[in-house]
Amino acid sequence: MTLTSHARPDISPKTASVHPVGSAPVLVPVVPASAKRRSPPRWARRTIGPLLLLAAWQLASSLGWLPADVLAPPSTIASAAAGLIGDGTLPAAMGVSLQRVAIGLVLGGTVLALLSGLSRLGEDLIDASVQMLRTVPWVGLIPLFIIWMGIGEAPKVALIALGTAFHLYLNVYAGIRGVDEQLIEAGGALGLGRWGLVRHVVLPGALPGFMTGLRYSLATGWLALVFGESINADAGIGFLMNQAREFFRTDVIVVCLVVYAFLGLTADLIVRALERLLLQWRPTFTGQ
Repeated sequence: MTLTSHARPDISPKTASVHPVGSAPVLVPVVPASAKRRSPPRWARRTIGPLLLLAAWQLASSLGWLPADVLAPPSTIASAAAGLIGDGTLPAAMGVSLQRVAIGLVLGGTVLALLSGLSRLGEDLIDASVQMLRTVPWVGLIPLFIIWMGIGEAPKVALIALGTAFHLYLNVYAGIRGVDEQLIEAGGALGLGRWGLVRHVVLPGALPGFMTGLRYSLATGWLALVFGESINADAGIGFLMNQAREFFRTDVIVVCLVVYAFLGLTADLIVRALERLLLQWRPTFTGQ
């Protein structure tokens, strides 16, 4: 008697594979739905608001809702700006104003912050006085500046320096004192002396605070420039504004205001670029 057995089916990988030999499964990337929607670039979206504002302004002026003696229309302002640029009046005034702000920033509170932040003796001698002075409205010191320094360039620069000093002082001082103590200990363990620690550890650690203080100071500097150039100025953007006020030239006044805003925005963009260049070691959140 012979026993017959049923042959089991061949289940080797060659017959069990559902893909041809040598082929790999196709991977389909998953794309979020938000990425499929194409939106205009960010710079275009940021210009929509100002363009709509200019259009509404021009329309109101054309329909007579906004009289020209109250506020000139954008077309008239653009024509006045072209004339001031063409005869060289506006570039010369911008140069004078920029020089005043630059000198005022250099004379600001950075040196005082370094002395106070790096030394306990400097803090004892400087910090209390600075904290008292920063509560005094610096605009209210204009009459004293005129009495002390006259009506030339000195009171204008001094006003800008005083207005910007406190922002620089507070932020640089906080940046120095905010350096991690463990970094100081690590630098000392690596053999760095006092000035080596200041150069390689303390100052780089305080650099973010300095950049923040610089941005605040630039904003205050342009504000101080407006007040400073009202002190019997014979050149600068404020001088143009005072002349335009006497002749009821609202178009020239608006041009000067736009120049102030443009200079402030340009200065802020420069500081932002410096931050990206000098603070590459500090990754930050850029929004979603």
